[in-house]
Amino acid sequence: MSLGRHWNGAQELQVHDSQGNTIRALAYPHLIGPLEQGDHVALNSTALDRGLGTGGYALVAAVLTDRGAAERPPHTAGHLVKARYTPTQAMVLGVDEQESPHHDTMREATDLNGLPVVTADLHSALPAIITGIEHATPTPLNIVYIMTDGGALPAWFSRTIDALRSSGRISATITTGQAYGGDYEAATIHTGLLAAEHVLHADIALVIQGPGNLGTGTPWGFSGIHVGEVLNATHILGGQPIASLRVSGADARPRHQGISHHSLTAIGRATLAPATVICPETTSAAWLEEVIRNSDALPAPTILELISQQISDLSAQAPHHIYHHEPLEEELHQALTQSPIPLSTMGRRYSADPLAFLTAALSGVYAAQSAQARRTNNS
Repeated sequence: MSLGRHWNGAQELQVHDSQGNTIRALAYPHLIGPLEQGDHVALNSTALDRGLGTGGYALVAAVLTDRGAAERPPHTAGHLVKARYTPTQAMVLGVDEQESPHHDTMREATDLNGLPVVTADLHSALPAIITGIEHATPTPLNIVYIMTDGGALPAWFSRTIDALRSSGRISATITTGQAYGGDYEAATIHTGLLAAEHVLHADIALVIQGPGNLGTGTPWGFSGIHVGEVLNATHILGGQPIASLRVSGADARPRHQGISHHSLTAIGRATLAPATVICPETTSAAWLEEVIRNSDALPAPTILELISQQISDLSAQAPHHIYHHEPLEEELHQALTQSPIPLSTMGRRYSADPLAFLTAALSGVYAAQSAQARRTNNS
């Protein structure tokens, strides 16, 4: 076994099996302890064997080299158990539990006080939404990322989170439900949202599952259904629920062309509370037509007309929402092309599927405007 690159909470390695094969693997030292060159490890390669796309790793289940009890991960404070009753369950200190220094604050926290909360289907929307926020305002805003447990459970898996956190583009990560590894842990999406407001004093909260979403090709069998749950929770707690649409011009699967059926179902049927749905203004412009023409997307008139019709159908199905049409600006396109974090969704870069990222960024633009208005009203 040889060690490769590492980032916050994660260590890449190359594992050599008894048949002479080299396997790309990933370890979480916080769970299994530190690794050293030449260690013997046990791997879980189920996802890799099935060719599932996210990461392309086998995962280290245990270090077999015996270096004694002192090398095991130390017990930390807290009694929240996540990934419960699995061999790699993590015991963490929850921001909302009795041992937390924030417990008194959380015990009194019941309202989000109008906090803008953006939620999206795919983890890949995260850097695009933040680009939209930064494009909309020169004033630095306190952005908190809340990760649900629909995808990866360890936040350490995401190099995007590591890059956003280390550069200060997000101030903190809160992992909720069965997810863990954030700067703060929370038992539920509700306490995660309340911690963003009352502990971290966020200007904007972004709530998205981790990498590796699950889809089954059935109407309701996809992990992105969490979008409806987040919008409902935000409304219940007195926040501003903002829905970012999952859009693609280049996905070969009809159910994901234009507005994905994930968004249409989660927003149109699973979200009972009123929310603001951020829709791209589909009026064509020369720069947009050129960008789409140079991508893998359907022709501009076709894809934009499809999106327009889908928005019309969605608003008829769920009239309790506000459908805010945000213009697609060439300056936003330029900001996305200059993203310091490579933009990729379902294996497609920005140049292949620009509408996916442009639409996500529009929700960031709207959230920034809402956050600025909230600051003004509270001053």
